[in-house]
Amino acid sequence: MPTKEIIQHVGTLLDLAGVLVIAVGVAVATVVFVLRWWRTRQVVDHYRGYRQGVGRAILLGLELLVAGDIIRTVAVSPTFTSVGVLALIVLVRTFLSVSLQVELDGRWPWQGKVPVGGSGVGSRPQR
Repeated sequence: MPTKEIIQHVGTLLDLAGVLVIAVGVAVATVVFVLRWWRTRQVVDHYRGYRQGVGRAILLGLELLVAGDIIRTVAVSPTFTSVGVLALIVLVRTFLSVSLQVELDGRWPWQGKVPVGGSGVGSRPQR
């Protein structure tokens, strides 16, 4: 089997893995949400956790899909047009990933985590 075919198959497997991660992640988050709702009958209490579970599944799936695109484009057909299309795909998926990350964490990815009991950068300990 030629090297290009193997690389093509690896890219396709990463795409499949990305789709499966998203599908399984959404299914698991939904089952967990329904079970929690069933116990408490409170949708609002568990909605944020559900969104975070779905968002994490989408983020991981997008990373695998980008990896598959990069492998196929750079290793199989590195033409100027294919690299340009890859750049656009990566740009859109990166925007989606950053948007989801901000939605999940409530902060930009490059911002440090807020310490427990603090209000963020420049906060002083309570006296």
